[in-house]
Amino acid sequence: MAVVTPDAALFGPWLERWALAPDGEAIAGTWAKVLPVRRRDGAPGMLKAGMTTAETAALDLLAWWDGDGAVRLLERGDGAVLMERAAGDRSLAALARAGDDEGPLRILIAAANRLHAARAAPPPHALVPLATRFDGLETVAAAHGGILQRCSDEASLFLATAENERPLHGDLWHDNLLDGGPRGWLAIDPKGFIGERTFDFAIMTTTPDYPGIAGEPDRLIRRAGFVAEKAGLDRSRLLRAILIDAGAYAVWSLSGGHPPDALAIAEIAAAALDA
Repeated sequence: MAVVTPDAALFGPWLERWALAPDGEAIAGTWAKVLPVRRRDGAPGMLKAGMTTAETAALDLLAWWDGDGAVRLLERGDGAVLMERAAGDRSLAALARAGDDEGPLRILIAAANRLHAARAAPPPHALVPLATRFDGLETVAAAHGGILQRCSDEASLFLATAENERPLHGDLWHDNLLDGGPRGWLAIDPKGFIGERTFDFAIMTTTPDYPGIAGEPDRLIRRAGFVAEKAGLDRSRLLRAILIDAGAYAVWSLSGGHPPDALAIAEIAAAALDA
């Protein structure tokens, strides 16, 4: 089977092994590349290759969900997977950018609740403690002080007082919940954390234009109030999750030589907490 992409060496063996045909251009992700494909029966799929062991937790979580609220993991090999493709046309990010905050958030909240639901099988052993999301925050905060130090302090408190812990998607926002047609909305690209469920709602509150939403503080606070009410969360706890996630994102930005723009989000959350 010929591979009509510049990544023939990467995808070719898996296309042959799983009897797949390319169905679009390859997409470069943070950790791997993804190629739209057609399976033997013509059904659409996504072939992800060039993966490392860093994605073990995410794949184990997809397998555990078994298509319930997330794309199905169809095949799994050493460094590659074949997944169901959510090929519908609806976009939560497009709706939000057109001014509809509450509609997409309702869908995201329902999706999080579905993913967080108890299952018969125990959670995968490979899930990563949420605390790893904040690796480096304490050290960077000590060097920079200010709001970063507040983020670090709040992260320590949040983790020490965690409640309602369960497997987490870890990056559940508008572009990671796709239209699966008859299957409904399906999550993609989980991080595979385990920790307090509030964290999954923090990320959806500040997206899809993160950290640009800092330019609309009233809108951000309205979103937080809406998510807390509809998801049955403590509003202060949600604001803390938003604050500490902004701190973690700022550390990631600094490590890449970029401005820590996410700290503007942290400032808004901190002000709301203090009020």
